[in-house]
Amino acid sequence: MSQQDPIRLFVAHVWEESDDYHRIFEYLESARNFYYRNTSTPDHRPAADVESRREDLRTQIRLAEILIAPASLYRHQSEWLMFMLHFAKSCNKPVMVVRPFGIQAIVPRALTELADDVVDWDERGLVDAIRRLARQENTARYDVIEFNPDDFKLED
Repeated sequence: MSQQDPIRLFVAHVWEESDDYHRIFEYLESARNFYYRNTSTPDHRPAADVESRREDLRTQIRLAEILIAPASLYRHQSEWLMFMLHFAKSCNKPVMVVRPFGIQAIVPRALTELADDVVDWDERGLVDAIRRLARQENTARYDVIEFNPDDFKLED
């Protein structure tokens, strides 16, 4: 993944930008050396009929390498969210579900059954899951903690 070859991702929406929709991009923007292109267009609402809306979502999802679904969307828009997840799976696209933000809530079973991964709100966890699912990149990272051994000497 590079600036010339960003990961194409679709963040589930129902033609409304929610707090969790924006929050996902805030987390991704704070990640170093992570390049992506958003294929979702919540601000371009298609015609009012259901089939036009479904086709609009299909087009956005086809362009993506991974579908990211905020679990909070399930509460008010379960039918649309399930449509998006089922379509992504039918196209062999990985699905990543992000737990509800700020509350300890159980992710509905309908979502976990379709998800390839369910992640918490953590910048590193989000980015690693996207890289692993979309590009099968090895995301094993290790933190290095530097310390001065003199800080741990026992005083006489």
